[in-house]
Amino acid sequence: MRDQSDMFNGDPIKIQEQYRHGIQQMPLALHTAEIPVIAAVNGAAIGAGFDLACMCDIRIASTRAQVSEAFINLGITPGDGGAWFMQRLIGYQKAAELTFTGRLITAEEGLRLGLFLEVVEPDALMPRVRELALHIAAKPPLTLRLTKRLMKLAQRSDLADFLDLCACFQSLSHHTSDHLEAVSAFLEKRQAHFTGE
Repeated sequence: MRDQSDMFNGDPIKIQEQYRHGIQQMPLALHTAEIPVIAAVNGAAIGAGFDLACMCDIRIASTRAQVSEAFINLGITPGDGGAWFMQRLIGYQKAAELTFTGRLITAEEGLRLGLFLEVVEPDALMPRVRELALHIAAKPPLTLRLTKRLMKLAQRSDLADFLDLCACFQSLSHHTSDHLEAVSAFLEKRQAHFTGE
């Protein structure tokens, strides 16, 4: 018996609204986030947990990771956008197979499929994720945001429009203090110090 406060109680219209104004806000927020988002998967990420990982820009897993698009196993459809994200990561056919079967995927299979960038031992997972995050965070902040925007826009633009946007964003980047600092640091063979300006 379901708890009456459960978000899945009520008529279909009420449940749909609870999805739209509840959990579906997460994929919208992650998809429009202007900073890179890295998932660290260390154990089971089933259903919404797997979908959350697919919403991130980069996924690193430990050898203990297991993922599944398991909604079908519970007699429900995916409801939080994971099916949209996953097929963009691994292609429609493989995403369809994983979604239609709800089967469990090991870390190694996830690596082969392109779901994970890397698979590391469990005790190395967070140090590796932090290392990558710090490496990315050391880049010029404004340029990083513009670059992520370009990456997302490339998924829905034709080449000519995308190239126009690239020219605009690069033009903006040429007029930042961080660009001048990056060039100076390169010529002086030193570490750059970016301000986000």
